Amino acid sequence: MKRLKNDPNLYFDYRDVKTLSRYVDAYGRIEPIAKTGLSAKQQRQLAVAVKRARHLALMPFVATA
Repeated sequence: MKRLKNDPNLYFDYRDVKTLSRYVDAYGRIEPIAKTGLSAKQQRQLAVAVKRARHLALMPFVATA
């Protein structure tokens, strides 16, 4: 699943749920940096975007079974 590490202009928007859901596993957890292949700065931006989306009820906090 490594992707986008070489893209310095990568930006995660909390409203883009489709993109954010690619970085969240089946249990609702954010994938680790080793699996996403993002830089540390991009991983932090991803975490903030996912948490904002969850807070605004755009994404679930946990997976629904």
